[in-house]
Amino acid sequence: MIRSITLLFSLLAIALTGASGAAELAGVKIDDKVKLSASGPELVLNGTGLRTRYRAKVYVAALYLQEKKTSAADAIALKGAKRVQLWLMRDVEADQMSAALTEGLNANLSSADLEKFKTQIQQLNATLVAVHELKEGDVMTFDLLPGAGTRISVNGQLRGTPIAGDDFHVALLKIWLGDNPVQAELKKALLGQT
Repeated sequence: MIRSITLLFSLLAIALTGASGAAELAGVKIDDKVKLSASGPELVLNGTGLRTRYRAKVYVAALYLQEKKTSAADAIALKGAKRVQLWLMRDVEADQMSAALTEGLNANLSSADLEKFKTQIQQLNATLVAVHELKEGDVMTFDLLPGAGTRISVNGQLRGTPIAGDDFHVALLKIWLGDNPVQAELKKALLGQT
């Protein structure tokens, strides 16, 4: 009996130790660190937040950088690999997600930048529309691989081809961290300000 209790407490301690490397928000477990490739640098969780619309939960978002930043300007300007990861809290048509991201780009980029990134924005939209539908529980990632562009994945499966230009990923970050972010509270949370 004592052995069983000791074993139970040992297993519980191991389980709790294993869980300490993750954050949790709205029932979503979020890793503290990720790697975008086997040989790539380890990224740290900069912040995580909940995107809501009309009080409905839309997605949990996480921002991963090579080092933590609390300023949007510093996070955007930081060189190297980056990741924005979204855990969907409801079903979303892919064209709705595409429209939302395009709206975020339009709100945060100048006319000149929108023209500059016209081809990349078209590729982003085509990649998302090809997904057709995103289900509650799906996980989307937008990874910047310096020199290789922005890689979009859904549930770990690469979608389309990487979108060229490290500067395009910077433009994407502005959807969440720009002067007109998709949600002010989410921006603060991604920057660890809450």
